[in-house]
Amino acid sequence: MNAPEPAMAREIYQRIAANIAKVMQGQGPAVRRLLAALAGGGHVLLEDFPGTGKTTLAKALARSIDARFKRVQFTPDLLPSDILGVSIFNQRDQEFHFHEGPIFTNILLADEINRASPRTQSALLEAMGENQVSVEGERRHLADLFFVIATENPVEFRGTYPLPEAQMDRFAMQFTLGYISPAEEAALLTAQLHAHPLAALQPCASLAEVLALKQAVENVRVSEELKRYIVDLVGATRKIPGVQLGASPRASLALMKSAQALSLFDGLDFVTPDQIQELAVSVIAHRLVMDPQARFSGANGRAVVEEILKKTPVPA
Repeated sequence: MNAPEPAMAREIYQRIAANIAKVMQGQGPAVRRLLAALAGGGHVLLEDFPGTGKTTLAKALARSIDARFKRVQFTPDLLPSDILGVSIFNQRDQEFHFHEGPIFTNILLADEINRASPRTQSALLEAMGENQVSVEGERRHLADLFFVIATENPVEFRGTYPLPEAQMDRFAMQFTLGYISPAEEAALLTAQLHAHPLAALQPCASLAEVLALKQAVENVRVSEELKRYIVDLVGATRKIPGVQLGASPRASLALMKSAQALSLFDGLDFVTPDQIQELAVSVIAHRLVMDPQARFSGANGRAVVEEILKKTPVPA
């Protein structure tokens, strides 16, 4: 399928967003970021307190697209083979046959990813970075649409393992959903009085349409000045006192692609500084490693990126 015109691509986005909104009350900005990551070819990490709707958002997206969906509940005893798959010996033909794990899908929900050991978490690294997995010495390619939505509870909760820096860098974005307003929460109670709206949600977009949407994003223009602006924002994180490890070039790439997707959603065929500024915190902040002293003083990646946005000159 050829890349659709910007107006048609925007219609696909609006259709999916409206379908998700039937289930997710008051989460317009989160849905916008989630779909920007999907269309931009990235992956998403949702970090928030239990019960805020992280898993529901992932399921609502999966049900809105006519594509394969798998969920993995991460637990301390989960093994890499539980995700990637394993070869099992068949007595009948005396041969080993590979049984695919849940990673061979279009949309993968890695629920409570920080409850599994670092060894199991790292099983996703190659898949998220290169769209392939190496199992038992053999390389296996994943689907053209491979999108990981991982959820995690804050590390302060018992029985969790912080994600390593290399894993964090594989996520195009990290953001929270937060608590909705009292009026929206009351509407949520009414909506779920008899059954969960998720049960009635039907697909509103095909796999081919989502792949075409991703292709349309690639055609959104980014000026040389804005590419430099992105590089300046990301590069500034490597020079800030208190930041032990700044953002990598992968952050620059993720910010550009996500901004292209957002521009398309806004009906534009070119990126403006507005889209870059809207996404900068979600794309960059989670990649920063603060040194212990700065962390003890209350500094965090979000505050660092917000300060950089204020100080970096915006292209005219």
